[in-house]
Amino acid sequence: MKRKLIYSIGLAVSLGLSSCDQEYLNPGSASQGQVVNDQNGLLAMVNGLQQQYTISRAGAMYNALTASGLTTKELINLNVGNTDEANLQTGTSAVQGNNSLITNLWNKSHIVKSNADIILKNIASAKDPSVNAQILANTHFYRALALGTLATFWEKAPIAVGENAQFSSREDVLKEALASTSAGLTAAAINATSTVGGVDVKNSLLALQARYNLMLGNYDAAFNAANQVDLTKKSSFIFDDISRNPLFETSFSNRNVGEPVADFGLPAGLVPPATDGRRAFYYNSTAGLNAGRASFFTASSSAVPVYLPGEMLLIKAEAKARLGNLTEAVAELSKVLTKTTDAWGIGASLPAYAGPVTQAAILTEIYRQRAIELFLSGLRIEDSRRFARPASERTRDFYPYPLSERNNNLNTPTDPSK
Repeated sequence: MKRKLIYSIGLAVSLGLSSCDQEYLNPGSASQGQVVNDQNGLLAMVNGLQQQYTISRAGAMYNALTASGLTTKELINLNVGNTDEANLQTGTSAVQGNNSLITNLWNKSHIVKSNADIILKNIASAKDPSVNAQILANTHFYRALALGTLATFWEKAPIAVGENAQFSSREDVLKEALASTSAGLTAAAINATSTVGGVDVKNSLLALQARYNLMLGNYDAAFNAANQVDLTKKSSFIFDDISRNPLFETSFSNRNVGEPVADFGLPAGLVPPATDGRRAFYYNSTAGLNAGRASFFTASSSAVPVYLPGEMLLIKAEAKARLGNLTEAVAELSKVLTKTTDAWGIGASLPAYAGPVTQAAILTEIYRQRAIELFLSGLRIEDSRRFARPASERTRDFYPYPLSERNNNLNTPTDPSK
């Protein structure tokens, strides 16, 4: 990114730090010096990280979920007039650097990461040690999430902010994200408030640590992090009638943009049985506006999970399978298949895995379960690549770099061909 800015951020999403009862400063009416040299200003900036990531059609969340969904056939575009969505559904060369979804996803992820860096640079302004630790934990969570999002959709991305910033490989971007999860967990150990604005910070940092280690092929580290996540706890981005659930607001409330594809968008050989309990959870079979809506996007106030218990179980299963520990992999996989419910009410209620005990067969089943359990989580584009699924199951592997970056950064790489 070429410019380094503090963006005006509102307080629609409250951080709600229990150890501090001061009034929050609104950076929109504050000077840059006030924001970064005042504990309240830093608190407000942390609030803004969640707002920038989650709120509106321009936010990173809508664009990550929609882009991944259209690329991997979880979603279908309902209106050809939605040109950018239609192009993502078509894929290949139809997706160009002027696509608004990938531009917003890129820009918002960088805004979150850059503002997180500003907070970290000025953390000494938070004089209360308890508040200081909690700001650090939350800031590192959003910094890691932003970096991990960039690595999910692009082959390379800048880590440092500056004119003509150098691009790093997605592997290095993920390593930087993991460095933030570690720093965040260190801070959370000092002040481990259970939930902040719906996000269970410690468990969410562990979940990201598990997710990104899996993406890097660090299977022991992925297993160990996932094994520490408390699966009885919910962690979510919360919304209301003012700060609305972005996918519901833009797509599912009007049936004019996108809609979930039947059978989780899976090819015939991977479609779950009719008795799979997750069908009823993710799909609404009634007619009208409610038809086809996924469960985390059914109202303006629907909370969206940061991670799901099933993701952690399937990370553990995949890690063991890729390490060749097939018996342990089957045991973790079967926990997902036989689960009747969890903290979010998701349960397949199916028999334990009884297929071939080979690495290839188990990994295929893990992919299928991830596609169902983590439907519309924004993770399938990464899963599809990692499991080397047929190219016909996705319309692109990685996205081109937005023109907003290319026109301002001479170091922008050549776009990937697919």
